[in-house]
Amino acid sequence: MKYLHLVWAALFRRKARTFFTLVSILAAFLLFGMLDATRAAFSSGGSVIGVDRLITTSRYSIIQSLPASLATRMQAVPGVKSVGYANWFGGIYQDPKNFVLSFAVSDNYLDIYHEIVLPPEQRKAFEATRTGAIVGEALAKRFGWKVGDKIPLQSTIFPQRNGDKTWPFDLVGIYTPAKGAANGTDQQFFFHHKYFEDANAFQSVGTTVGWYVVKLTSPDKADAVAKAIDALSANSDHETKTQTEQAFNASFAKQLGDIGLIVSAIMGAVFFTLILLTGNTMAQAVRERTNELAVLKTIGFSSGSVLGMVLAEGMLLLLLGGVIGLALAGVLVPIVAKGSGGMLNLPPIGTQTWVLGIVLMLVIGALVGALPAIRAMRLNIVDALAGR
Repeated sequence: MKYLHLVWAALFRRKARTFFTLVSILAAFLLFGMLDATRAAFSSGGSVIGVDRLITTSRYSIIQSLPASLATRMQAVPGVKSVGYANWFGGIYQDPKNFVLSFAVSDNYLDIYHEIVLPPEQRKAFEATRTGAIVGEALAKRFGWKVGDKIPLQSTIFPQRNGDKTWPFDLVGIYTPAKGAANGTDQQFFFHHKYFEDANAFQSVGTTVGWYVVKLTSPDKADAVAKAIDALSANSDHETKTQTEQAFNASFAKQLGDIGLIVSAIMGAVFFTLILLTGNTMAQAVRERTNELAVLKTIGFSSGSVLGMVLAEGMLLLLLGGVIGLALAGVLVPIVAKGSGGMLNLPPIGTQTWVLGIVLMLVIGALVGALPAIRAMRLNIVDALAGR
């Protein structure tokens, strides 16, 4: 710390060069913060709340329906407490960009998903209204909906029997997610599967469902129950794949691509470029100060002290730009999430991201400063002062 003023003075010896290098570092760690929030958003489907649930889908594709008759047989499997079901709807509200995560669900769906907290009177209204729908508080806020509104959703897949793709719904409830619920729970729209069956031109009443949700008597029985359920449809034309809710959400997100791999590849390229850029800056800065470093050695600074100061200069450069970049990402992430209209449920920059970011700053700072620092440590005073 006693040499900090010397390190600081050396760092800003060429103010313009340092400024542009800091901007590059800032941009790199701003991108790191934004991309890490995106990765966290896509990997947050697993929730402690859902450890006692399994999801059963078609073995071949999530878009392939399953027979409704499976429900009774699944309910009889030891370890199963209750069985619900749902179907993807994929609605659009008024404008194609206003996509709504909407699902047709069974009557007992809310009993299985107890993290969906709905006032008792609204629950009763939902059960009593054929065209009733409930939405998360964030989704209601996004579109300015309130209880009692008529909500027309246009389906991108399912027309009604009369050929109309616009489905009318009565908003009878606005729910809040319980603490610990999966990210995005408050952005969903639920309505009765019975209404979906009755009006859907592509489906006969009571014949198929999109997927099943299985409530377990104990999370410890998950593997045994999953195998027993899949055995029910073995060697049939509707073989199933039963997995934990966390695994199902992860596989659903991977349909868009391996987000973790994409983020890692982008950041690898960014940080590799950053190492080349800042490494060149540090090497040039040390070359320009050869005489000054020789003077420091002449007046008593040890080779170790010179090595430490050059390394500290590289780390300080990375820390200054990196901390500002991550802080800026922390400000921008909520703004981007809000500006997306709820489609991007980006979590705030957390402690884990900050710790990883600071470690990267220190490691990259040490890497870019290592070669110039070793060169400075081995500097021969006579040769340096003589300009050789």
